[in-house]
Amino acid sequence: MEVDHYENFPVASVLLPKALRAPVGVIYHVARTADDIADEGDWSPAERHTRLADFRAGLDAVAAGRAAPVHPLLFEKLAGVVAQYGLPLQPFYDLVSAFDQDIDTTRYAEWPALLDYCRRSANPVGHLMLHLFDAATPQNLADSDAICTALQLINFWQDVAIDWEKGRVYLPQADLARFKVTEAQISQGIVDDAWRALMAHEVAYARAMIVRGAPLALRMPGRFGLELCSIVHGGLRILERIEKAGYDVFRHRPTLGAFDWCVVAVRTIAMRLSRRVGVRAPSVEGSA
Repeated sequence: MEVDHYENFPVASVLLPKALRAPVGVIYHVARTADDIADEGDWSPAERHTRLADFRAGLDAVAAGRAAPVHPLLFEKLAGVVAQYGLPLQPFYDLVSAFDQDIDTTRYAEWPALLDYCRRSANPVGHLMLHLFDAATPQNLADSDAICTALQLINFWQDVAIDWEKGRVYLPQADLARFKVTEAQISQGIVDDAWRALMAHEVAYARAMIVRGAPLALRMPGRFGLELCSIVHGGLRILERIEKAGYDVFRHRPTLGAFDWCVVAVRTIAMRLSRRVGVRAPSVEGSA
């Protein structure tokens, strides 16, 4: 399972109603394009900021009902989806804001700053999906935020080594200091008691958050609710894989194989039938 900041909710899945696969594909394409501007290619940071500013101007054009100055076909499709489903544009602006931040921000001192980044990098797609399903109630949005942010964090814990190669550390600096883990240790991939204590804390934090948001999957009807159950249990299974590897995400990047997907499928069905998440997780968020 790959968890990425705009892929927290299903993209054109066979479990989605057929009528929604095309609009979800457009949302995905918009997010993918903006993210590629921030992360791919050989542009300088200044060029990336400029291109994202142009992309933001495309969103402005959609809001004003005129042709976009960049990516005209993409924004024309987005305008159609926004008009048909009454989608808010703020989630798209939030995504662009997060991608813009990624160009220059490579460290997060405290949890509030990291969670604010997740609010803009992960949560918007969940909001858009709920609007597509006409289910954007306050409780659903809050639970969606918990799931999406948790999945973003799980991706960070998966990719500590990969992000280090990109010059980024998403583990809060305050937690590194609290558990006496240095960036030199990350660079060398040293897994000692201090590292395991740090990662155990971060895993518990993400688990508590995704379990908190999981009731959304039980409220959503039909195949989409089933898909959400599988997303929840896929994220939880990744956390288990991190634990089973002794928190060594440097040599054993946790991914889900065939057996893991069987486990996820069984737990997904059990969750839907029992109407319970099936996982107990102590709340550790207040200590983060």
